[in-house]
Amino acid sequence: MRILHNMDVERLQQQQYDKLIDKYDATYGDDYSQQYRCKYIYKPMFDSISLKGMNVLEAMSGSGQVTDYLLSHGAIVTGLDISKKSIQLFKERWPGSTAVCCSLLNSGLPSESFDCVVVMGGLHHVQPHSMQAIDEAYRLLKPGGYFCFAEPFAGSFLDTIRKIWYRHDPLFAKNEQAIDIEFLKNEYADRFEIKKEKFIGNVAYIFVMNAMILRIPAFLRRWYAPFLLRMEYFLERILGKRFSCFCLNQWRKKYVIK
Repeated sequence: MRILHNMDVERLQQQQYDKLIDKYDATYGDDYSQQYRCKYIYKPMFDSISLKGMNVLEAMSGSGQVTDYLLSHGAIVTGLDISKKSIQLFKERWPGSTAVCCSLLNSGLPSESFDCVVVMGGLHHVQPHSMQAIDEAYRLLKPGGYFCFAEPFAGSFLDTIRKIWYRHDPLFAKNEQAIDIEFLKNEYADRFEIKKEKFIGNVAYIFVMNAMILRIPAFLRRWYAPFLLRMEYFLERILGKRFSCFCLNQWRKKYVIK
């Protein structure tokens, strides 16, 4: 199997996202997806972090799906994405925020310049170089700063299905692969303190958040989304890690490496 180098990964990422961005924004920016994100992703992921006045980097930002939540909680936001089209949309949508068109694998931004780095479902797009992206996030964070990320994770029952789907669905780039959370925690134990880990994602995640992937027409979501959003609350407490789709992570950069 040919090893994908940084340039290969970045080109795949940029081409794939430029091709899908209009559909992506229409699907993931609708009211039901935003309700899901706010209740089941953003609130628990940023729990106990006072975002007011924080200098936050939304890395792999796309057009800024997390930005509204961050701004509403008083954060100062910089969006970073390799896609020129995405960054242009980010600038139009959030004119008061800074936008940078470059890769998280090598951003060139000043070290220790952010209080928080956020990656929402972006690390699995840069495989096999997700650790390089985390290294860069670490470099950009101030000591005591937070690295908040949410990703599909390896080892769940649904990851088995996902692996097959990724290989055959043209909506996915060839390098996409779920993140091995346990491996990453061990690798970064000396640099980050694990503050929070939560496994989420059941019927609402699949049929509301991933409606684009399932090719579900928007008008149908109006009929089932409210019910599934309520059901998600109960399923999250019953099914557990193995039957979840997504992992929320809140890491904190250690002040001193032991």
